[in-house]
Amino acid sequence: MAPVSAQKMRRAVQEISAHDAKLAKHIQSQPLCTIGRTPSPETHFESLVASVISQQLAIKAADTIHARLKTLAGGKITPQKIVQLQESDLRSAGVSGAKIKTIQGLGHAALTGEVAINDLHLLEDDEEIFRQLTSLWGIGPWTVDMFMMFQLGRLDIWPTGDLGVRRGWEKIHSLKEEIEPKKLEIIGEKFRPYRSVVAWYCWRATDSK
Repeated sequence: MAPVSAQKMRRAVQEISAHDAKLAKHIQSQPLCTIGRTPSPETHFESLVASVISQQLAIKAADTIHARLKTLAGGKITPQKIVQLQESDLRSAGVSGAKIKTIQGLGHAALTGEVAINDLHLLEDDEEIFRQLTSLWGIGPWTVDMFMMFQLGRLDIWPTGDLGVRRGWEKIHSLKEEIEPKKLEIIGEKFRPYRSVVAWYCWRATDSK
């Protein structure tokens, strides 16, 4: 998939802004969304493993564990190396039992061809990518959403299950009550086909003071 040009991203931002004045004001104070703008330096397999490691962890903790895992794998995280690692070594690196099962399952799926992980970018249908990946143990919607947004550069992913997206939406719109994922899912329909971009700006709002 070709990188998203700055021109295309500006058009996306203009369309989004036309639908929501408060979001438009927030976008004006932020840099241009980076999703899909540059190719990922990671393989799809590496990206998925990193997403699994980061589930429910602070960024610093996830980065530390990921670095240890990379060292265990000899500097390059591949399916072959992941399936060969001993559970005791993975646990000593800080990987939980459930995540060990997930990443080794990913490795086996890649090696057997159950899921052609490094060819997923060839599938144009986001729902098909979602179906294939969530068929694997421990791979849930959040992991797939992050993979499709930041690895594949897909512009119409709407991760309403992500707490940061919801908190950002609430902050941008000065909401006094927490918004439910189902309600935000419905609201997001008007931003198709650029919901990933909206999510990115919600995260920016969450990160800003």
